[in-house]
Amino acid sequence: QVQLVESGGGLVQPGGSLRLSCAASGRTFSGWTMGWFRQAPGKERKFVARISTGLGLTYYADSVKGRFSISRDNAKKMVYLQMNSLKPEDSAVYYCNTVPPSLDWGQGTQVTVSS
Repeated sequence: QVQLVESGGGLVQPGGSLRLSCAASGRTFSGWTMGWFRQAPGKERKFVARISTGLGLTYYADSVKGRFSISRDNAKKMVYLQMNSLKPEDSAVYYCNTVPPSLDWGQGTQVTVSS
């Protein structure tokens, strides 16, 4: 059973930075396109960023482009999301999963951007 465990969230002031981590189990991790998603209260879960296998090509939602950066370490089975210039509208629970999502969702990590 593949498990996803997100961490690194917290409370940060507008303009601040956070780095999220996602630990994944599973033998074929390196073969998965991985992504980050977020869900704000009362709203649907939305795509944030993805990183492909092989060349590690990245793609971002327009709302985070230029501020967020996704990366992966296949040897450690980890995916990261570096978030800079955070805005209050970035506040949400952040999740990782394959793209498109095919695994059970983890518990997520809460990001709150507030002064």
